[in-house]
Amino acid sequence: MQELSPTAFLISSSIKVFLVFSVSLLVVAYMTLLERRVSGFIQDRLGPNRVGPFGLLQPIADGIKNFLKEETMPATANRPFFILAPMLSIFLAVVLIGVVPFAAPLPTPWGVVDMVVADIPVGILFILAFSSLGVYGTVLAGWASNNKYAFLGALRSSSQMVSYEVALGLSLIPVFILAGNVTLTEIVWQQQMLGFWYLFPLSLAFLLFVISGFAETNRLPFDMPEAESELVTGYHTEYSSMKFSMFMIGEYAHILVVSALMATLFLGGWSVPFWSGDHMFWYEGMLISGFTAAGEPVAAEPAIWKTLLTLAAFALKTGFFILVFVWVRWTLPRFRYDQVMHLGWKVMLPTSLAYVMLVAATVLVLDQMAVEGFLFGAVLTAVSAVATGIFVFALDRDRIMSGASRSRSGEVREVRTPVAQSGLRPRLAGAEMGGESDYTSK
Repeated sequence: MQELSPTAFLISSSIKVFLVFSVSLLVVAYMTLLERRVSGFIQDRLGPNRVGPFGLLQPIADGIKNFLKEETMPATANRPFFILAPMLSIFLAVVLIGVVPFAAPLPTPWGVVDMVVADIPVGILFILAFSSLGVYGTVLAGWASNNKYAFLGALRSSSQMVSYEVALGLSLIPVFILAGNVTLTEIVWQQQMLGFWYLFPLSLAFLLFVISGFAETNRLPFDMPEAESELVTGYHTEYSSMKFSMFMIGEYAHILVVSALMATLFLGGWSVPFWSGDHMFWYEGMLISGFTAAGEPVAAEPAIWKTLLTLAAFALKTGFFILVFVWVRWTLPRFRYDQVMHLGWKVMLPTSLAYVMLVAATVLVLDQMAVEGFLFGAVLTAVSAVATGIFVFALDRDRIMSGASRSRSGEVREVRTPVAQSGLRPRLAGAEMGGESDYTSK
């Protein structure tokens, strides 16, 4: 199969841009329904089920409601930046979807169409660069609102996202070491050729990426910028109507992108497990499925049904991680702010650095010993399994998730409330306390 002509490439790219972003926004809208239904299941209730059959029209009703709601503008807000913040948040989240490959190439009478909007050679670096800019939308929203709760949420978000972006970037270096490339399509092909997903030989990198992904999307247990019990709703407290909805759309779009990246980087992307019929990649202008023992390229056989099958596989993998995001929200409590910073700088950063050195040293030794194929993956899987076990069961044991009332030795210590620390204590109303109910000194 040949490549597309310039005219066919322009037409197909326009169609892909329209379809990908339209479907992505539709998926984001129905992710809200998925979260509400799964949340209802976890809490033993029904969730939205009135608007349309099984509540399927609820996202449309919510969209209409947000368009019709009255918009408010704080009198003391910085108007240009107040309007720019939600636009920036949703743009930076949605544009990242365009570089993620989502299916095998599609054969057409005019040539083969790659199932990615922009197969740029610096795919991962592009995603890291644009995702790091997402903090600007949050900071602008908190600062331009001229509201102390919104500003505190913006400060929390900026410090949290900067802290975990370091670990996020370092967790991807082992992937680059194995793939030898930063292009997402190349990473999918490398997993196909090796015969195993990077989830197994890079298990600790996957775990670090998942934790950093939760922190980058401000989801529980890392939703410090939106802590309702402390900051009303955080950085978007002063927003209403569609401006408020744009922050929510941006958050869910970011979840979609992170879930798609997890599937692409560690679960083979659109590759169907235990099947080689979907192996397709470009080599010197020709679509091939691999090489013979003599090093000769083998022509691939693309088909529409293969494209649809790989699209379904990619959707299932991405949907699984989206479900994990929802499930964790109703499973883990919110971290304290000091716990968030401790985990990011004192645990994630040194662990990711040490793991990069471990993977690099292991790969170097295996290359020097000319170990390849299944044995290469098995050795790296064993090394990563040991490192993951140390991280999960030994490193930082009983420091992050343990309650504030328990010391490291396991002994319960007295928790002194702010009232107790100030030397004040309440006197209960009643005969034995003389009927007084105010706070008095000891």
